[in-house]
Amino acid sequence: MREVRVDAFSKLTLSLHVTGVRANGFHELDATMVSIDEPRDSLVLKPAARTSLMLSGPFARGVPADASNLAWRAADACGASLEIALHKGIPSGAGLGGGSADAAAVLTALGADPAIAVSLGADVPFCMRGGFARVRGIGGELHPGNPPALSIVIATPPFGCSTAAVYRAWDELGGPHHDTNDLQVAAEHVEPRLVEFKRRIESAAGARAILAGSGSSYAVVFANVADAERARVRVAAAVSGSVWLASTVRAGVLLDP
Repeated sequence: MREVRVDAFSKLTLSLHVTGVRANGFHELDATMVSIDEPRDSLVLKPAARTSLMLSGPFARGVPADASNLAWRAADACGASLEIALHKGIPSGAGLGGGSADAAAVLTALGADPAIAVSLGADVPFCMRGGFARVRGIGGELHPGNPPALSIVIATPPFGCSTAAVYRAWDELGGPHHDTNDLQVAAEHVEPRLVEFKRRIESAAGARAILAGSGSSYAVVFANVADAERARVRVAAAVSGSVWLASTVRAGVLLDP
């Protein structure tokens, strides 16, 4: 394997419904997901005698740089030893699938069998394929389609949400449902600051915001880039944290960008 550069795109859930809970506690989902070009992580992968991981970027703080990192685990799952340089542009705990995107990037660069992806996490199969898909079960059942051409404002607060804590709260609250994302009530229960964050986004954007995955990001979807850019400017002035203007893309990973 030669040195490879890879961009790993965020995953956005346009809708998410919990359809059941397995005996092992895993939640079954029926979700629609798209890949978006911002925010993104970037990786440089080189063959090595032993795997190592170097982190950089605005969201590197708190990300594990050891064998528990999903990028490292993906290399291990393929029996590969890599020198991994990972620039974190996707915040952790944001509901945008950053760790899953990194794993998908490594698997793609190594030409791995997609069947490996589900063993690394529920979002990794989608991130490896990318584009647009209806995702069912615990992430391994993908029904792909053509991604809609959307411009999306992504707003992430300066705090994250624990996916495990949100699902646990969903169970404890009796499995609340929501027309767009069943996890919204649970996420706002775990992190009450999300309620005001969402209110400010919607007031500034003049449109509805949807929770990304288990949070903490929200997304406002527009049909054209001009409206989205105007909303991005207003949202960025209204909230603390990070705000991006994103577009849907046809893949989850881009090799040698």
